[in-house]
Amino acid sequence: MTTVFKARIAAAVLAAATTFNVYATDITGAGSSFVYPVLSKWSGAYSTATGNRVNYQSIGSGGGIAQIKAATVEFGASDKPLSADELRKFGLGQFPIVIGGIVPVVNVPGVAPGALKFDGTTLARIFLGEIKTWNDPAIVALNSGVNLPDMKITVVHRSDGSGTTFNFTNYLSKVNNTWKTKVGEGTAVEWPAGVGGKGNEGVAAYVRQIRGGIGYVE
Repeated sequence: MTTVFKARIAAAVLAAATTFNVYATDITGAGSSFVYPVLSKWSGAYSTATGNRVNYQSIGSGGGIAQIKAATVEFGASDKPLSADELRKFGLGQFPIVIGGIVPVVNVPGVAPGALKFDGTTLARIFLGEIKTWNDPAIVALNSGVNLPDMKITVVHRSDGSGTTFNFTNYLSKVNNTWKTKVGEGTAVEWPAGVGGKGNEGVAAYVRQIRGGIGYVE
C-alpha cells in the first residue's frame, strides 16, 4: 500500500565508551526492532571475521534505552535520540547507523497493493478510532476508483516502548490537533483504539492475520 505520509528515521546506537573491551568474545546489545535485520547481518559478518560474537535483542527502543542506561548491555539502539543532558548523565555517546521510513500497512480484502492512499488528518482519525470502517467517506474521498468494503477497521499499534511509535505519534501530533491534545507523542502512549503487537514484526504479523487491519512499521 502507499500513502502520502513517510517519515525518514535515523536509528542511533547508544554506547558507553568505557564498557568496551577489544578482547571480549561476547558483545551484547538491545533495542530497536527496526534495525534488527541489518544488525543481524552485520553481527554475522563481524563474527565470521573476528570470532567474536554479538548478541542483539530486538526488544524495542524503550527497552534498549533502559538497558544501556542500566549498563546491562554494551550498546543500545533507538529510533528516538537521547538528549544531550541524558547522554551526559549516563556517560553515553550516540551516532546514527541507518535511515529508514515509517509507513502504514493494511489488510483490506479486494484492495490491490499500492492502491490505497491517506493524508495525515485521516490517518490520525483512524488511529483515534473516529473512522471505524474502510468505506468511510473520508477514506473514499482520497481513493477515487478504489472499491472500499464496508468492513470494520482494526488498529494495530506497538505494545512495547518504541522509537517507531515516538516518530509516528510525533507526526500525528503535528497534523491533527485532536491527536496532539488527547494522545500526544512518546515511545509509549495511551492508544485510544486497537490491539498491540510487540516490535515491527509483531505489528506486521497482526495486520496479516486481521482482515481490515491497519498498523505502522519501519
